[in-house]
Amino acid sequence: MAAPIVTRESDIETAFHAAQCVVETHRRLAGWLRCGVTLAQIDTFVAEQLADQSCKSCFLGYKAGGSPAFPSHACLSPNACIVHGTAGFSTEPIKPGDVLSIDIGVTYHGWIGDAAWTYAFEEASDEALRLMRCGRESIALGIEQLRPENTYLEFARAVQECVERDYGFHCVRGLGGHGIGRKLHQPPFVANNVPTHPGEWPDAYTKCKPGTLIAVEPMIAVGTGQIAQHGKDWPIFTADGSLSVHYEHDVLITEGDPRVLTEGLEDLPDIVG
Repeated sequence: MAAPIVTRESDIETAFHAAQCVVETHRRLAGWLRCGVTLAQIDTFVAEQLADQSCKSCFLGYKAGGSPAFPSHACLSPNACIVHGTAGFSTEPIKPGDVLSIDIGVTYHGWIGDAAWTYAFEEASDEALRLMRCGRESIALGIEQLRPENTYLEFARAVQECVERDYGFHCVRGLGGHGIGRKLHQPPFVANNVPTHPGEWPDAYTKCKPGTLIAVEPMIAVGTGQIAQHGKDWPIFTADGSLSVHYEHDVLITEGDPRVLTEGLEDLPDIVG
């Protein structure tokens, strides 16, 4: 199935506004997050900020792959939890040194905004700071490759070389970005690592077509690219329990430079609280 193409300026601007609702929510989070809060309290704060901006979560109640309906407004993934952490899977308060990835998805006037960023609380180890720097650098390098003369393979190659060659960390296998627009998940699938065998990732060789809206999202772990999941439960963890981060931007492919609809996320702090 081909990716939907967005050409009307009014649609692009509404998609931009949806993306900026996510950015603004992250800005408010960065000023509010502190040690001692629980994932449930963070999720409640996110819900309040979305309501204040006249949008709503597109994650709450979402179903995929036989899993139960997603029970939270945001994906809240601490430490070894890579993605899809729910507000109730852990009741432990956040403590100094914890690293939390927050993925927020919204619907605004029928369009989707979907972006994640990672924060450390009060302090961060050298390894955690380096991992977060790797996440920021890899997504920026990958986005630079989202041009009409390239395929999505060039995005993955740029991300993987940064993560695995330059930093010595691991791109998480089997997870990746996706097309967005009026639906949360649409073609193409955008992996963060180059395919290792034929048929592993067919969209790798698809040209980046102007008008395509995609959410690209490197997920990176210290010790392994393999995942662990408990049955159909939502949270996905690193297989070895090592630290992970998750960064995600919404991008419009154009005839020239890629347009980052979630611009402003890169100005967020690494350490909060």
